[in-house]
Amino acid sequence: MRPEDLALLNVPGSVTRHGDLLLVDVARPDLEADAYSGSLWRVPQDGPPVRFTFGDRDSAPRISPDGAWVAFLRAGDGSPQLHVMPTGGGEGRPVTDLPLGAGVPVWAPDSRRIAFVARVAEPGRYGTEKDVSAEAEAPRRITGFRYRTEGIGFTFDRRQSLFTVNALADIPVPVRLTEGPYDVDSPCWTPDGEHVLVSAPRDLDGESLHTDVYAVPAGGGAPVLAVRSDGSAEHPVALPDGEVLYLGMEFSGLDAVAHNLGLYRAPLRIAGETVAGAVAGTRLTEEESVDCEPLPPVPLRDGVLVAVRVRGAVELRLVPSGALDAPLEKLVPILGERASVKSFTSCGEQVVAVVSTPASPGEVVTPDGPLTDFSGALAGIGPLLEITAVSADGYPVHGWLALPEGEGPHPVLLNVHGGPFHQHGWAFLDETQVYRGAGYAVVLPNPRGSSGYGQAHGRSVIGALGTVDADDVLALLDAALERPECDAGRVGVMGGSYGGFMTSWLAARHGGRFRAAWSERAVNAWDSFTGSSDIGWFFAEAYCGPDIETQRAMSPLYHADRITLPFAVVHSEEDIRCPVEQAQRMFVALRRNGTPVEFLLFPGEGHELSRGGRPKHRLQRFEAVLEWWSRHLS
Repeated sequence: MRPEDLALLNVPGSVTRHGDLLLVDVARPDLEADAYSGSLWRVPQDGPPVRFTFGDRDSAPRISPDGAWVAFLRAGDGSPQLHVMPTGGGEGRPVTDLPLGAGVPVWAPDSRRIAFVARVAEPGRYGTEKDVSAEAEAPRRITGFRYRTEGIGFTFDRRQSLFTVNALADIPVPVRLTEGPYDVDSPCWTPDGEHVLVSAPRDLDGESLHTDVYAVPAGGGAPVLAVRSDGSAEHPVALPDGEVLYLGMEFSGLDAVAHNLGLYRAPLRIAGETVAGAVAGTRLTEEESVDCEPLPPVPLRDGVLVAVRVRGAVELRLVPSGALDAPLEKLVPILGERASVKSFTSCGEQVVAVVSTPASPGEVVTPDGPLTDFSGALAGIGPLLEITAVSADGYPVHGWLALPEGEGPHPVLLNVHGGPFHQHGWAFLDETQVYRGAGYAVVLPNPRGSSGYGQAHGRSVIGALGTVDADDVLALLDAALERPECDAGRVGVMGGSYGGFMTSWLAARHGGRFRAAWSERAVNAWDSFTGSSDIGWFFAEAYCGPDIETQRAMSPLYHADRITLPFAVVHSEEDIRCPVEQAQRMFVALRRNGTPVEFLLFPGEGHELSRGGRPKHRLQRFEAVLEWWSRHLS
């Protein structure tokens, strides 16, 4: 794969099904327009997909319960707005025209009303006051920790609220159902259509890290606590038997990191404006071995479908009826072995999913096999080889190696993932394929701290960043370098976010093993990260502890004097998750030390540049990466 092949990536998103009608949204980077295009496609059981809508950026299709209507989001040149159209085809009709756009539609049982969330700006903000630019708005008065979020910006002055709308009315008028200093998310209708369940912060306190399930009367009224979680509750699904499913994790205080997300079931007894027995649900999946992806669970006759992280895969598994604290081996595999499930749904007992593999960003798949070939135009895609190693303390390490064509020996790139509670794996990764296509062997480790190997594996780096995780990364690299295809004398290290942290850390502690380093959107200094990152106020303490000197000891910046190899500091100007000061401080420290360092700064981009940035910036980033390694690993 070449960098310019970004334009060939057709990436399916979410699927919806009713009877024989199966729809999926597909997005594509458009390098000429420097934007993303997207439309809905109909997927027949036998034959190629057929384009269903012709908007510039259509997404999130949802078919009404009666099968007559499709609701979806159309962005065009502005914020996404809710549209509906007949399932038999026709023109999409706008249902909303909200200043900041609308969220994913959720049909009511009556197939007329739709629930969704949308951000509502304070008066005078974000263009609500005519002829007043953002630069001319009044100053913001901030009084809490949670005032902005990566990918969104400021949030405390544009809260995410619940709306409903009669989509089939002659003149649809959205009705706002929640107001206050908190956000709501993941709306779900109760079977009688009288309430909408949402995930919201505990006690409706926007500062809380804990979330619970609240019931909002569809006709208007205050949210009522429905389920008190043991830590968090998201993606509620109301069942006909008067219970509710949701995904949640258990934690207390600021310790909201590296906990496995599990499936819960709780009673839901709504009587008028009150909910009886609002208690924590019962965990149906074992905390240690089952880590669910944050995708809504789907109930079937014999159990509940959930997506689960398993050793680099995201598998679709069935939690059997009657399960209680069920370990991973008791969950029935449905789809996703050596692959990654991105979304899924069912109509009756018919299951369909979007599944990514190392060779494809995603295809529509059923248990009987794939239904699409959106990635047929991609060329030069190679397989992943599983490799294992034993760390310094005897701990087993797992990961992958992507080898370019030819005998080699090839120069090697050690690419560390972000998170750290995340995973490399069986999903398509354009970076791996581009680097492989340019002639590099790519090593992809899942060290301790990663997800998908049990909660103990993920939490083993709490208070110990840069210790066993660094040992694991190097152990897997050594295992790869034992192969004759890999050149042990030409090795580079790279990564983003936590991977950028690990790149900086390894450059300081084990710099002699590498020719050069590419550290991207990195955490370099936990002490300043605490006050500058959108999550820093809890994340740094959760991983490093509250002591400033301990945080500095785990910060690559305070070991920068040990870095002598050529070093690329790469960042985005509008990154809120790992703010640009993390890059600036490291660049200045290395420059003062006389280290050969370069600073590549992308304007107008945030933390997700490499995955969702402007297409031209993604292309320019790839070109810069390959130019850097051609200089240092040739």
